[in-house]
Amino acid sequence: MKAVHFGAGNIGRGFIGALLDQSGYETVFVDVNEALIDLLNERNQYLVELAGDDSYIKVKNVSGLNSMKQPKDVVEAIAQADLVTTAVGPNILPVIAKLLAEGVEKRITDQSGPLNVIACENMIGGSETLKQHVLENMDETLQNQLEDSIGFPNAAVDRIVPDQHNEDPLTVKVEPYYEWVVETPTIKGVQPQVEGITYVEDLTPYIERKLFTVNTGHAATAYLGSYYGHSTIKDAMDDHRVKEKVEGALSETGAVLIEKYGFGKEQHEAYIDQIINRFLNPDLSDEVTRVGRAPIRKLGPKDRLVRPAVEYLERLKEDPQYLVTVIAAALSYKNESDTEAKELQDKILDQGLTGAFQEISELSNDHRLVQLVEKMYKDMN
Repeated sequence: MKAVHFGAGNIGRGFIGALLDQSGYETVFVDVNEALIDLLNERNQYLVELAGDDSYIKVKNVSGLNSMKQPKDVVEAIAQADLVTTAVGPNILPVIAKLLAEGVEKRITDQSGPLNVIACENMIGGSETLKQHVLENMDETLQNQLEDSIGFPNAAVDRIVPDQHNEDPLTVKVEPYYEWVVETPTIKGVQPQVEGITYVEDLTPYIERKLFTVNTGHAATAYLGSYYGHSTIKDAMDDHRVKEKVEGALSETGAVLIEKYGFGKEQHEAYIDQIINRFLNPDLSDEVTRVGRAPIRKLGPKDRLVRPAVEYLERLKEDPQYLVTVIAAALSYKNESDTEAKELQDKILDQGLTGAFQEISELSNDHRLVQLVEKMYKDMN
C-alpha cells in the first residue's frame, strides 16, 4: 500500500507517518523543506522517541518529494496512492490544494479508482475545507467525478509534540498518547486500514470532547498557573491548588459531555485521567505564556471556557464553580508580550470587568455566568 503525506514536519513524521508505517504503508512525504526531503530519500527511515517512556519507534519505508521542484512526481504519486493525508497547518491547506487537485484530476482521468484524503489538522472540518480548495482548482468537467470517487472524511487528531531541537533533524519526540478519529459517511471505496484510527459515524462528540477536556484543561492550567506565579505547565500542575481546580473544571465539562452525548461516566473519567497525566509529563511541559496566549479568543462564546460553563448552567441547572474560577483567572491574565493579553487588560481598564467580559463572551448583563464571574474576579483580585 502507498500513502502520500503532505507535511514532513514533526507532526507529520512523529504522528501520522509513524502510524502509516505501522499499518504497512510505504509513505511518500511531500514538503518544501529540501534538507528534510533529501534526508528521507537518503535514509528511508527515522526514529520517533516517546516522551517520558525511554523508548522509540523506527519508521521505515519512507521517501520524500519536494513539491516546489518535483510537482509532476507529486501528481503521479497522488494518482497511484491508496491514501492521502496532510499535517501542514490550516493556513497551508489552500497552498497544497492546487497540486492535490492536479493529482486527483490525473487519478480520475486514469480511472485509478476511489481515494480518500484525510486532513489531520488542528481545526474543525479540515478535510471538508481542503475539498473546497481542491474543487476551486479543478477542471469543472471533472468535479462531479470527484464527488463520486474522492472522499474527504473529516478527522480529529490529538497528540502533543513538544518544542524540540534534536541533533538528528529527522528524529522527533512525541507523547505516547494519541487519538485519531475519522468520520465514515464521506469515505469512498474501502475504508483505509490504518492502525490507530477510530472510525465513527459522527465526529462532533469527539471534537467537542477534545475541546472541553484537552483544550479546556490546558488553558485552565495556564491561566491558573499564571495566577499562582508558575512559568511552566508542569510546575503549575505540581501545585495542588492548580491541579485541584483543573480537575474540578474537567469534572464540570465532563458532566456536560456525558449529559449531551451519552459518554459513559467511567470511560470519560478515565479519559480525564489520561489528559491530567499528559499535563504532568515533564518531557511535554510547555511555557504557561505559550499555552495561555490569545486569551480573548479562548474566552469567546464558542470556545473552551465560556461555552462549557454556559452549557453547564443550561443542562445541569447548577452553578459551575471551577469553570467560573478558571474564567476569572483568564480575565486576570497579564502578559506584556501577548497582544491579546494586553488588549484584554485594556478592555477591563476601559469598560470594567463586566463590560469587557460581556463583550468578549457575547453574554447579556443579567446572564448568571456574568454575575458568577464578576463575583469570583473580585474575590481573586
